Amino acid sequence: MQQPKIAAVLLAAGTGTRFGGEVAKQYRALGGRTVLRHAAESLAGAVIQPVGDAAAIEVALAGLPHREPVPGGATRQASVRAGLEALAEEAPDIVLIHDGARPFVPAGTLAALLALLETHDGAIPALPVTDTLKRAADGRIAATVPREDLFRAQTPQAFRFATILALHRSAAPGATDDASLLEAAGLSVGLAPGDERNIKITVPEDLDRMERLLRETETGKTETRTGTGFDVHAFAAARPLVLCGVTIPHDQGLAGHSDADVGIHALCDAIYGALAEGDIGRHFPPSDAEWKDADSARFLRHAAGRIAARGGRLVNADVTLICERPKIGPHAATMQARLADLLGTEPARISVKATTTERLGFTGRGEGIAAQAAVAIELPRG
Repeated sequence: MQQPKIAAVLLAAGTGTRFGGEVAKQYRALGGRTVLRHAAESLAGAVIQPVGDAAAIEVALAGLPHREPVPGGATRQASVRAGLEALAEEAPDIVLIHDGARPFVPAGTLAALLALLETHDGAIPALPVTDTLKRAADGRIAATVPREDLFRAQTPQAFRFATILALHRSAAPGATDDASLLEAAGLSVGLAPGDERNIKITVPEDLDRMERLLRETETGKTETRTGTGFDVHAFAAARPLVLCGVTIPHDQGLAGHSDADVGIHALCDAIYGALAEGDIGRHFPPSDAEWKDADSARFLRHAAGRIAARGGRLVNADVTLICERPKIGPHAATMQARLADLLGTEPARISVKATTTERLGFTGRGEGIAAQAAVAIELPRG
């Protein structure tokens, strides 16, 4: 019997406003890979059609077979249709529609969905509601909602391709999931068992929970590496002062080939050291004109990418800025958040602090700023 041709629309167009930060949740690091890559790898055997920002998707899915990404729409419904239309010429038999922010699809889920499609027009994984439900009005309970026969829908959702494409083409705006289009048309949608581990990353706490779940399955397969970094730059007139990715009001900047961000430079060296991949000068030689006045954020993104490429994850980073002036304390929280964004992690894993040398040495004389950094990185055992 000929096997059905299966494709998957992988949704990565969301901005993740509830998650916060500059990096969208689907591109956050999780166990050494992005959330989106985990989601794509969970769709093994399907031809993947990504929907979203092409440049970001290509980085996240590098080396993983997939079709050319297509831009998303203003709504989830519009993004799904864009993915379906991109597959129309190829016309698979079955299409899976999956949230790029759901990194873990349990073993057996896809097989259960495909089995249901033999007798239904669509199929979704779902969990029964176990909590008591209340309807509210004006801040008070108005009624208790019976929870019998109520389920929480998950993805991937599976459909016969021709059916779901036709329904999307004729649907009015407002659908929150794809199975609802079949329901409205009177078609049958089967329920496969859902799984509590099939988490949709929405807020930072979800990412923490998923990290814990991954660690539980990987116990004994990783090792923790530490690295340290140190850097120093002299003060220079007529330059902005950039520290840990944040421009600080001051009467002088720092001298250097790039923007001379001493905090990021020390942090990059700590990361490269933990990975045994040299130092920042090896990756971004000061003799190369390309890096003249460069934003050091590019260097830290590269260092974060090297962690991901090795299948690792940043456990924590600690940066100490050493100077008499300017005062670092008022800016430390902003620096912490900026470094977390660049590293694709949460601020709770980043520390930024400052100290002085009691007016001793070149920093004590106000001639420049030094920085030291330490990191811990979890890597797969070689």
